[in-house]
Amino acid sequence: MAPIRNQPIRNQRGAVFPSPVVILSILAVAMAAVAFVATRGGEPTEREVAPVVKEQPTQPSDGAPSASYKPKPKPKPAVQRGKVYVEVYNNSGVTGLAGQVADRATNMGWQVVGSDNWYGTIPATTVYYPERLKRSAKTLALDLGIQRTALAVDPMRRDRLTLILTAPLD
Repeated sequence: MAPIRNQPIRNQRGAVFPSPVVILSILAVAMAAVAFVATRGGEPTEREVAPVVKEQPTQPSDGAPSASYKPKPKPKPAVQRGKVYVEVYNNSGVTGLAGQVADRATNMGWQVVGSDNWYGTIPATTVYYPERLKRSAKTLALDLGIQRTALAVDPMRRDRLTLILTAPLD
C-alpha cells in the first residue's frame, strides 16, 4: 500500500526544547529569589548623621596672639556704586517709569548711563548682571527693593547691570 499524499509520516521522533524566553524567565525568577533570601533581615545601612560644631578659639585678653587663634577673614570691600554702569529699561505699561527709576538710582549714587523701553517678555522686575558684577547687582536690587536678579543674556551688555522694570517699584 502506497502512502497517501499530504499525510505526515508518524514514525519521526524529536525533542521539543523550551524557547529562550522561557529559559531566561526561569533564570530571572531564580536570581530574584536568591537576592531576596540573601538581603532579608539585617540592619539598615542608613544612619543618622549629626553635625559637629567646633567652637571658635578666641584671642587671649592680654592681646598676645595664641597659636590657635585665627583672625576672621577681611570683609569684601563695599560696592562702589559710582563705578558701576547701569541701564534701566521699562517693560511695563507705565509711561516714564524707566526715567523715574533711573533718577532714583542716580540719587543713590549709581552711574546710570541710559534708560529706554524693553521689548520682550520678562516675568518680573529683574536686575541682570554679568558674573563679575554679581555683588553689585545684589546691592542695586537691595537699594531699589527688587526681589529678582539673574545672569545677563543676549542682547544685554556684559560690562554693566541691566535693570528691566515690569511694574512700578514700591
